[in-house]
Amino acid sequence: MAMPGRLIDRFFGLPDAVTTDIGIARDLRIPMPDGTTLVADLYRPRGAGPLPAVLIRTPYGKRQGIVRLFAGVLARRGFQVVIQNVRGIHGSGGEFHAFHDEREDGLATLKWVRAQPWCDGRVATVGASYLGYTQWAMAPYADPPLEAMGLGITASEFVSSFYPGGALALHNTLVWSSLMGTRDDKKHPLHNRRVRAAMRHLPVGEADMAAIGRAEPFLREVAGNVENIEFWRQTDHSDGVAATTSPASMVTGWWDLFLRGQLRDFTALHDAGRQARITIGPWGHDAKALRAVLADQVSWLNAHLNGDAAELRRAPVRLYLQKADRWLDFQQWPPPETAPAPLYLSHGLTWDEPSQPLDPAAFTYDPLDPTPSTGGPLLAPGRGGQRDNGRIEARGDVAVLTGARLDRDLDLIGPVSATLHVRTDTGHADLFVRLCDVDPDGVSRNVTDGMLRIAAAPGETVRAEIEMHPTGYRFRRGHRLRVMLAGGAFPRFARNHGRGEPAGRAVASRRVRIEVMRGAGHPSALHLPVWAP
Repeated sequence: MAMPGRLIDRFFGLPDAVTTDIGIARDLRIPMPDGTTLVADLYRPRGAGPLPAVLIRTPYGKRQGIVRLFAGVLARRGFQVVIQNVRGIHGSGGEFHAFHDEREDGLATLKWVRAQPWCDGRVATVGASYLGYTQWAMAPYADPPLEAMGLGITASEFVSSFYPGGALALHNTLVWSSLMGTRDDKKHPLHNRRVRAAMRHLPVGEADMAAIGRAEPFLREVAGNVENIEFWRQTDHSDGVAATTSPASMVTGWWDLFLRGQLRDFTALHDAGRQARITIGPWGHDAKALRAVLADQVSWLNAHLNGDAAELRRAPVRLYLQKADRWLDFQQWPPPETAPAPLYLSHGLTWDEPSQPLDPAAFTYDPLDPTPSTGGPLLAPGRGGQRDNGRIEARGDVAVLTGARLDRDLDLIGPVSATLHVRTDTGHADLFVRLCDVDPDGVSRNVTDGMLRIAAAPGETVRAEIEMHPTGYRFRRGHRLRVMLAGGAFPRFARNHGRGEPAGRAVASRRVRIEVMRGAGHPSALHLPVWAP
């Protein structure tokens, strides 16, 4: 084996290669039903006869380093790999229209690959992030089904990640749209700094001009349809997940922005009796996740294309319990030993429902000085994940509630949510809730959070049901739980201007007083998945 290949395989902890003699056929032309032609490269062992094909469809270019790395790893293990540039990307015809064309183009590509003399008719798919979405865009409709799917840090729908809780996910949307908007250019040395500065631009629907100096269609579509998610209906393939019979292996991380969607996909497959497994690790949408994705997909393809049944013996759910430094195996998600426990907002935090009325936890949100964000599931290596929240908790526009010191370890594994009773003086506000871990030195670090956009009559008390990020986390003995409440988390989410105007066009703003009820009559609580084996 050539030295680079051997080093790569050793780094990823992969099984021995079966060949080093790989041929590459470049720029295969694949016709689409509308007359557009998409291009692809084919990696295959030289001299081999018809083989099953592994299809990867990408918007980042088939010559991208990480894509070629995946192809080389798979080809050295005897698989043949087809890497296709999606519509409008680096030699593929048409215009790139993110998420909208992947079903029709994917199915046409699948049909073409199966008809080639070098393919034995069997096709599997692998890939991460958007490359995982392109798999879901065709898998529910493929006839015959795909042989296997390797789904890394992805989901069957991305809409819930565009608008978590109804708020625009500004940071992630602008970062990705700016990347795609400059994909054919040499990146400006200050690109990342310009994108971060553009997050303050108003209206947010034109932040692309500040970030990259031109209109970018994806940013415009996402910002322009916050109040009209029906626009994305045809890009949502979640309704077809349960009926998908292709064996699916998934990898995600506790800090990945698609975690909730991927867990919903896994649960739908598992409940329908499909063959599926998932790994949840201590990473985000980053290189650590990609390392796990590659190893997982090699083993899954070995099982379903090479008949290595040993790869199928592990538990359906494998997850890392953060701060316990333990990998755990379960038969389902969430684990059967998990029970939801309410953590009530009181003068601090309590496991017992308050019996007396209490003054609300109140704060004022100012869109001109928006409550900042730190950490969380971000498309920003080194900026997301778990961070010190002390600077934000010290601000006057947040409410902070802290529980007593734990007298034993507390393990949470599963979905997290909050039921909060809220009123505002304008009727238009966001409510951000974050659960933190306070160590014995007083350092507060985020564990999970959620956001909800609220529209009600001024002064009306509403019951806010907030879906938070799932977690697997150990609060150690001697630590304390803390809940922070705020009217925003900027620039992770676009600011709420307090006037009810469309999010993509809003410029004018007003301050909003937010009151979160607590105590008897309006008990507000987080619902925590306490694991007690």
